[in-house]
Amino acid sequence: MAKKAMVVWLVALALASVGLSDAQQRAATIPKIGFLSSGSASGSTSTLRNDAFWQQLRELGYVEGKNISFVSRYGEDNFDRLTSIADELVRLKVDVLVINSTPAALAAKSATRTIPIVFSGVSDPVVAGLVDSLARPGGNITGFTNIAPVLAGKRLELLKESLPKLTRVAVLWDPKAPGSTQQWKESQLPA
Repeated sequence: MAKKAMVVWLVALALASVGLSDAQQRAATIPKIGFLSSGSASGSTSTLRNDAFWQQLRELGYVEGKNISFVSRYGEDNFDRLTSIADELVRLKVDVLVINSTPAALAAKSATRTIPIVFSGVSDPVVAGLVDSLARPGGNITGFTNIAPVLAGKRLELLKESLPKLTRVAVLWDPKAPGSTQQWKESQLPA
């Protein structure tokens, strides 16, 4: 369901941002979707490599190269590159940016205040500074969150309930990632 909703949002934002006011312009303009990933092109979690994504686009009548186009860029797990890659996508005049991680979303937000940004894979967009609130994101950014930080503590509680004799748990986190830091803090509360 979330994938279908993302496609619907993506297409709606792309078409709305193209600014099509008359039929002639509509026929001449193909929406350009920019995709920015912090990972690699071969990554299995890539939205554009997802068959369900393409199926939903086809069901909505969109065919790559015919009435929609994509420009994909990948950070290859080098977060320092994301800002320049986001700037490049803005210079290419994409109609909407699709983002798959918190670092990529932050780079996109710093690159544009006008191009619509749709994110997924962001643990907490409020804590990361991407949106003002979940109810009213504001600006040009919207998307899907897994609310991982809020659930991190609950997962630890459930683990302890499942294994009452449990005395030690290891938690891996990246202090440079805003969502990861919040998950770490939330994990410490029930610990």
